[in-house]
Amino acid sequence: METQRGFKLLNVFTGFFVAVLVVVPSLGAKFIAVGPFYFPGGTLIFPLTFIINGVLTEVYGFARSRRVIWIGMGCQFLAAVAWWLVGVWPSAPFWHNQESYDAILGIAPRITLGSFTAYFCGEFLKSVLLSKMKFAQGGKRGVLQGWRFIASSIAGEFIDSAVFMFVAFAGTQSAADLFKLALTLWIAKVIYEIVALPLSLWLANRVKQIEGVDKIDRPEETNYNPFASFLKGD
Repeated sequence: METQRGFKLLNVFTGFFVAVLVVVPSLGAKFIAVGPFYFPGGTLIFPLTFIINGVLTEVYGFARSRRVIWIGMGCQFLAAVAWWLVGVWPSAPFWHNQESYDAILGIAPRITLGSFTAYFCGEFLKSVLLSKMKFAQGGKRGVLQGWRFIASSIAGEFIDSAVFMFVAFAGTQSAADLFKLALTLWIAKVIYEIVALPLSLWLANRVKQIEGVDKIDRPEETNYNPFASFLKGD
């Protein structure tokens, strides 16, 4: 049973989740090389959002995960507006680095739009699938727990990678190149999460012990509408 006391770690996970989302768009302005493969710089840390989302949904349930997803989206939007506002604001006479600023953050609004859209689709898909799989599996741990973490990430990361690449970089690369980049990005993220799976499972189960909660979302009690957080009484 879920306890009525305040959670110790929910705010901590929310803080890390938001921090990753805020820095990812600016990191995406640079492509990095990993051997013969090329990825947006944000790939180094963006999969952490799916790992944290998995822990949130597994431990606290879909409703709380949904709130954190929206908080992260709001903070990411605020960061994009701040970058744009500072970019268009008249510079001080002694400051001559506008081109450098534009090179790193000038394209952030478009990358943020891609990240924003992809994040909305991917994170909610991940959370919904994990929640429903946990109910279907009776909340069992071990191999089944690992499978629901990975299966939900495979689906969520695929949508995230495809949407991000085509929204953020459409027109700068051919459709074929974007497809290859999206596919490579998806595979890299899935591998990332598979490697991190033992840590993800340990963390989720440890948090359950600390918080005294192991939420299983029952279909008759759970509203999977991503906008339900804004509906009266939800």
